[in-house]
Amino acid sequence: MKTRKKVVVLLSGGLDSTTLLWYGLDRGWEVRAVTVNYGQRHSVELLMATYQAKKAGVPLWIVDLSGLSKGLPGSSQTDPSVPVPEGHYTEETMKKTVVPNRNMILLSIAVGHAIGHEFDGVAYAAHAGDHVIYPDCRPEFTRRLARAIAIADWRKIRLFRPFVRKTKADIVRLGASLGVDYAYTWSCYQGGDVHCGNCGTCVERREAFLLAGVPDPTSYAETAKPLEQLLKRS
Repeated sequence: MKTRKKVVVLLSGGLDSTTLLWYGLDRGWEVRAVTVNYGQRHSVELLMATYQAKKAGVPLWIVDLSGLSKGLPGSSQTDPSVPVPEGHYTEETMKKTVVPNRNMILLSIAVGHAIGHEFDGVAYAAHAGDHVIYPDCRPEFTRRLARAIAIADWRKIRLFRPFVRKTKADIVRLGASLGVDYAYTWSCYQGGDVHCGNCGTCVERREAFLLAGVPDPTSYAETAKPLEQLLKRS
């Protein structure tokens, strides 16, 4: 009899990680979820993670590292003095959104959680589009990190990266097929009550729904510019 896989999902409350949560459940994983408050500007994503975990009926550990942002300057997500750039996700300006060593920090917490609960591994939702901007989403980073994670305990702990070759549009199509409620996910790096529609992650989100041919349920601010205008800046 095949053993049910036990996986800790790193759940931010964003589109990708929420899809990963439901993907894992669809594949029969036993799931625990971890979300981290690291003092991010867009902390509304924590509410979305809580909603999705409750809807899925999985345990959620919310880790309070809100003071961490003070030691991670230079990113628009942790440093209030750095403005959130607008435009296409692949532009050079998007490097201002990189939080120093974020995935190493968050995955380390998730690995500890997996070890403590005797789970098989951790999963995170890095995808092909992330490689351009985020160093800690590149395949070479995740391959080497996977080797380190594997020897972090007496039991072998695995790192699952099922979306690493998928585009954002691929993920939206997959989530739509699984019935993911994307209205309760968060992408906007500005935070606030509604998505701004103009920052890099909003543009990426809008483009993904368009390319996937899936209706976008997101509420965007009245000041959101036409997507075509924003894509021309790339």
